Amino acid sequence: MCYVDGMIPVESKANLLERLRARLAHAEDDGWFFARIADQVAARRKELGLSQAELAELCGTTQSAIARLESGGRPPRIDTLLRLAVALDSDLVVELKPSTAP
Repeated sequence: MCYVDGMIPVESKANLLERLRARLAHAEDDGWFFARIADQVAARRKELGLSQAELAELCGTTQSAIARLESGGRPPRIDTLLRLAVALDSDLVVELKPSTAP
């Protein structure tokens, strides 16, 4: 059997790429993920008694950017999430879990 990168059989890598492409094609269906993050940011901000403008200042962004994030208008970038976590005195946890058994 031929291996790519010394780890993944070529046939398996082709199947993996095909499955990943199919999942990415349906990424719009994952809006719930970003909505959950938006809800968590808004809830934590309110818990700390911060306005959107105050949170924006702590993160080095604008109030309108915080409003867009909290409304789910735009998925946040990872660096933005890191700054938000610090400003909200929170830990950012990102986790990848296999969706199928190897």
